[in-house]
Amino acid sequence: MKNCVSINLKKDEILIKLSDEAEYEEILTALKKKLTELKKLYKDEKTPITVTGKILKNKQIDEIQDLIKSKIDVEVEFDMPKSLGLHSIKKTFEKEIAVSETKFHRGSLRSGQKMEVEGSLVILGDVNSGAEVMASDNIIVLGALRGLAHAGAKGNKQAIIAAGLVDTVQIRIANIVKEIDRDEEPMHKQACISVEQDKIIIE
Repeated sequence: MKNCVSINLKKDEILIKLSDEAEYEEILTALKKKLTELKKLYKDEKTPITVTGKILKNKQIDEIQDLIKSKIDVEVEFDMPKSLGLHSIKKTFEKEIAVSETKFHRGSLRSGQKMEVEGSLVILGDVNSGAEVMASDNIIVLGALRGLAHAGAKGNKQAIIAAGLVDTVQIRIANIVKEIDRDEEPMHKQACISVEQDKIIIE
């Protein structure tokens, strides 16, 4: 596919745009060629590189970052998909959240148990007090959530936490933490927890 990677030289950064339509393997092949050309433009400068466009999985982001840094020793930022705006959030939800790889765990988690997954996690049971669940995307608990839950653990603020009953003292989505005071806030049944304007909302 032509032009699946485009490079724009700006005053204070270099923008690498990845085509939404291209396959990841095509992007990787094109990027390797473009980086060879880009390296020739670098002398002593340390102009940072921003990668934008196609929504990537965490593993792919790491791979592309390592590839760029192996060729050019500069800061690499990924501008995806944290931008606000309805289109961006909708697109992110459809591509990243709704189709993320999901692990199902049958049974409840007891105190002291910890579960970490790439993608989304569905617990067919309870997460008891003292247990901890962590996922790079969504966490769904069909029973009661009494332990700690950390969704979007690698920075995905579009991730959600849903539970049949929320009776926990702390919720985390990406780098945002909400402490729940049981005296002030009642237990939430059939709750969906998400981030709006960098605040955790329980609905």
